Amino acid sequence: MTAVDTFVEHYGSARAALPGQGLPWLARKREAGIAKLADLGLPSQRQESWKYTSLRALEKTDFRFAPQAQGPSAVERVPSLLPSETGSHRLVFVDGHFSPSLSAIDQLPEGAVLENLGGLLQREPAWLEAHLDDGDGEDALRALNSAMMAEGFVLRLTAGIDLVAPVEVIHLSNAPAAGPALAYHPRNLIILEAGAKATVLEHHSGSGTAANLANIATEVVLGAGALLRHYKLQNEAPSAYHLASVTARVGKGAAYDAFTLSIGAALSRNEAHVRLEGEGADCHLNGAYLMRGTQHCDNTTLIEHLVPETTCREIFKGVIDDRARAVFQGRIVVHEGAQKTNGHQLSKVLLLSDQAEIDAKPELEIYADDVLCSHGATAGDLDHDALFYLRCRGIPEAAARAMLIEAFLAEAINAIAAEGLCPALMTSVGHWLADREGPESL
Repeated sequence: MTAVDTFVEHYGSARAALPGQGLPWLARKREAGIAKLADLGLPSQRQESWKYTSLRALEKTDFRFAPQAQGPSAVERVPSLLPSETGSHRLVFVDGHFSPSLSAIDQLPEGAVLENLGGLLQREPAWLEAHLDDGDGEDALRALNSAMMAEGFVLRLTAGIDLVAPVEVIHLSNAPAAGPALAYHPRNLIILEAGAKATVLEHHSGSGTAANLANIATEVVLGAGALLRHYKLQNEAPSAYHLASVTARVGKGAAYDAFTLSIGAALSRNEAHVRLEGEGADCHLNGAYLMRGTQHCDNTTLIEHLVPETTCREIFKGVIDDRARAVFQGRIVVHEGAQKTNGHQLSKVLLLSDQAEIDAKPELEIYADDVLCSHGATAGDLDHDALFYLRCRGIPEAAARAMLIEAFLAEAINAIAAEGLCPALMTSVGHWLADREGPESL
């Protein structure tokens, strides 16, 4: 059986237990999604946007979907990206299931909704029907998500609300090696009306030893003047597969500030499609990654400038070791009539091994004549002059190399606006370097 056959089969056995039973619109959405998956098949390298990433590894694993958590969670400690004294709203999902006992949502201001998808399907199904995106296009993974979505989070802010405390969404994979390989398909929805502001921190962490697949779809809608800071750490288990997509619509004068740090998973792909739909809309779409062994990390982005006077800045920095491989495909499209667009795109990579590989494809597609756009890509080893300088001052080689790598990534990480988050991300970088060099050498 192919992976698609397996997913279709498991959908047939699991759909009766999926949330939202008795909602005709949701049943139609699920059926349309699984039919589209069966028709399209999983993405292949014959598709231009998947040219450098293969999903053939998924064919070797029989992923099972558990519609309901069985018994209490065995998780003893929930990792956090924020200092303990920092107040936040926290939603925790364990192996794809919402865990109320591990979650903590403080009092929300009037007009703010923060809830797990399953709970909101029971409480406000009509609102979700009106706001969940109905079109999966030719995206087979998103269609699979539409069919199998059982959980995720919904954040809704009415006009003018400033949600000061950040929202921390924590996904834990904790499946033991003796159990089945689990697949879960979170669907997230973030809607900020005019002038609303929020910070969302996603943390994907894995402690289990079984293979698992996270197929995540997130929808973002920002009204005029809204601001969303959306940051993510992906540190899944070495046997995991992490496939995530974000679609964002940014209105007049609104800003979408996003950053992703990828460290874990055997194969990960972060895909973002941002539409700048109102004059003055702004997008910062940045990321960093550290890969080693035989890991594969793919960052594929599309930013569309649809109206005049919009801006975007996109910077990705990567560190690749051993036989690992990374992909950066960044595409900026300036549509006809979108004059005075300002767009910048850059990919910079450190290759720490002769066998490490980066496939970089920055693209500009411009249909307007009054724009300021640039793109670039670089790849190379550490600066040998800088390394020599540090060595001459008595710093051991391993420690000197770690200092240069940290400084290289810090330029991207320190641009994050969320208070208290940068130290946690730099700590993750430090742990990666310690594992690589050995703690005694740093």
